[in-house]
Amino acid sequence: MIPIHHLPAHVLRNEIAEKRLTAEELTRIYLDRIHLLGLKNGVNAVCEINEAALCEARALDNKLDNNPTADALPLFGLPVLIKDNIDVKGLHTTAGSVALKDHIASEDAPVIKRLRKSGAIILGKTNMTEFANYMTDGLPNGFSSRGGQVVNAYHPDHNPGGSSTGSAVAVSLGLCAFAIGTDTCFSIVGCAAQNGVTGFKPAGGRLPGDGVIPICYALDMPGPLTRDVNDAHMVYSALCESPVLPLSPTPAHKLRIAVNTFDRDQVSKEQLDRYENLFANLKKEGAAISEICQPSASVTRRNVMRYAFKHDLEAYLRASNAPRKTLKEIIAYYEEDIKTRAPYGVTVLQMAEDVASGNLDENAYHEALKEREEIKERIVKELSSFDACLMTGHTDVMHTINLPSITVNLCMAEDGTPRGAILYGADEEKLLNAAATIERLVPGVVPPKM
Repeated sequence: MIPIHHLPAHVLRNEIAEKRLTAEELTRIYLDRIHLLGLKNGVNAVCEINEAALCEARALDNKLDNNPTADALPLFGLPVLIKDNIDVKGLHTTAGSVALKDHIASEDAPVIKRLRKSGAIILGKTNMTEFANYMTDGLPNGFSSRGGQVVNAYHPDHNPGGSSTGSAVAVSLGLCAFAIGTDTCFSIVGCAAQNGVTGFKPAGGRLPGDGVIPICYALDMPGPLTRDVNDAHMVYSALCESPVLPLSPTPAHKLRIAVNTFDRDQVSKEQLDRYENLFANLKKEGAAISEICQPSASVTRRNVMRYAFKHDLEAYLRASNAPRKTLKEIIAYYEEDIKTRAPYGVTVLQMAEDVASGNLDENAYHEALKEREEIKERIVKELSSFDACLMTGHTDVMHTINLPSITVNLCMAEDGTPRGAILYGADEEKLLNAAATIERLVPGVVPPKM
């Protein structure tokens, strides 16, 4: 029997609606697991707990008792953990930085307001790779000066992913019903793959980025980390102001899947074999599989980031009550005690301070934006006849041009850790429906044994 803490969010929501489980009971289960496994004495996924979580859960239960239709809220009674670069009123927002350790958000970010409006309960904040891994060269995934090192959910020696590390580990270990992360380039989908969960990065502009400590607003996107595709769709639908069509898995015989072969020679034979097993299953069901090559666009992406970071970070800081308002002040704070405050250095922060005016007036920045639109036009045209594209080798092209992407869990590897596939596409609806179909054709993963 699957323990409650590992049940999918859509199942938990139904249990609460049918009064077989209360929001308060579920919140207590997760808080107990956080204290047992999630803090610094465990995997270090959680950096702060919302002390009002149980009261909020109790209020929802009372609301359901007094108004039976209250469970119509799409996320009614579901406890969620939030990445530490997203504002939650009354809790710290630090992006993992000791330079912002005293910053307490005065307002909820819009995405948090939508969670609350949908009936979710904020459990607390998750640790993350410092400044969303835009801090320094050689920074370990999951490390931050404020939070320490996040540990992979399955094995302490394995990569926990970056930078929505704590959020992915928390979902994997059953510390919450789902979590919210942010993704600029693989921060949601990559972390999800490393920890055996589903991560969905929506298309650019679909969810608001206000109230989030940014790398780059042109590329950043909040999104859900969940147990499966159904949950990802449910949470995403609740977060969207515009309607999202119900999940309707595409019949396998109607699926058209592109396989991006770029950098495939850099992938292990074992992982390629897993992809081939998936393709064989798809073809057996009548799906059409075609190979394409869509190279990395990292130079364009990095040029957008290097000039936008200073401007976007300082815009956030000025609008907040954070103690430091400029990138220069943050770097100076680190350098006062570099060995303690920034043991891996501040090379990327310093680069951004040195090259960017902070006014977005660099020619190279506007050239990169133009290149991005040209790349997007070409890639979208290539993908127009496909439901989804599966990334075999490493390409960041979908993140550079703000296409939606999702992690689908494939199977367990021989070493007892999960393996996944990352899909992207030109159309969110088609992508989610294709992912739901693929999820049913693979063995899937088992939760960690903790």
